[in-house]
Amino acid sequence: MTSRYLFFCLLFLTTASFAQIANDNTLKAQIDGKEFTTQPRRIKIGTFWWITANTVKPDKSLRIWLGRFDKNDVLEPGTYLVVDADKPDTKENKKKYEDMGKYKGIAVIKYVEETREPRMEYHVGKSKNADETIQVKMGSDGFLEATFASTLEGSYWKEKASATVFGGMGRLMNKVQDKAITKASGYDSDIDPEGNGYKKQEKVDQIVITNGTFRLKLN
Repeated sequence: MTSRYLFFCLLFLTTASFAQIANDNTLKAQIDGKEFTTQPRRIKIGTFWWITANTVKPDKSLRIWLGRFDKNDVLEPGTYLVVDADKPDTKENKKKYEDMGKYKGIAVIKYVEETREPRMEYHVGKSKNADETIQVKMGSDGFLEATFASTLEGSYWKEKASATVFGGMGRLMNKVQDKAITKASGYDSDIDPEGNGYKKQEKVDQIVITNGTFRLKLN
């Protein structure tokens, strides 16, 4: 009884503590033929600044990083070469980047979708080396505008039985709290399955993103 009471108190306080942060940014895309529309934000994850777009029911997160091989972030007009999300700095990519001389930088795309609640299973997509590009320009109204399309390498992740058992009510409460933060604030909260008690499954596929556009206010 006490655990259940604390659980609902935490859920209420978490939801009440975060107000939805509105902005004029937009992101639209077709992901596996389904419309994905939301307001993106630029947030720091680890050492990188990502353009991240999130929706709920189920939780979904689309992230785009624009930068260079020296791992510095870049937000300038130009053409960006989409590279492998896990191994971006290969010799082939660097040679292509340097020899062609037409790229402003490189781009990484990652997509995460919750396939079983509450965050028990995920479908994850990552960009790969396929000569894809993102076109970026600066609008007269001060918005950074981009168009993109990509075929991501898809994988499936399932929560480990040991994480479920030993995590118990505490792990469940943390996941519900993270979902509440994502819903209330628009910022994805701890949605990545990798390294968080999930096991990668054998099944692989592709996640196809088409007709992607975003507008992001820089100042």
